Amino acid sequence: MEELRTLEDAGFALCGGACACATCHVYVDVEWLVRLPPPSPHESDMLSELPARRRNSRLSCQIVLHEELSGPRVTIAPEGE
Repeated sequence: MEELRTLEDAGFALCGGACACATCHVYVDVEWLVRLPPPSPHESDMLSELPARRRNSRLSCQIVLHEELSGPRVTIAPEGE
């Protein structure tokens, strides 16, 4: 099964998916949030530095999409907040 990281592929993750910059910060719709594995400790650390972090914040470059996780709904978080 091929893995896709759609916002990374579209150039939103300036670090290339290395979980190093948080440029791909998104808010995951609640119905999709429960389908995702929890963030890694490194992702949680990166998110904790963001003033606009919410309970449903994730770094999209760390969300691995696969057939069972097709079509998640996210909102791109405000830049620099």
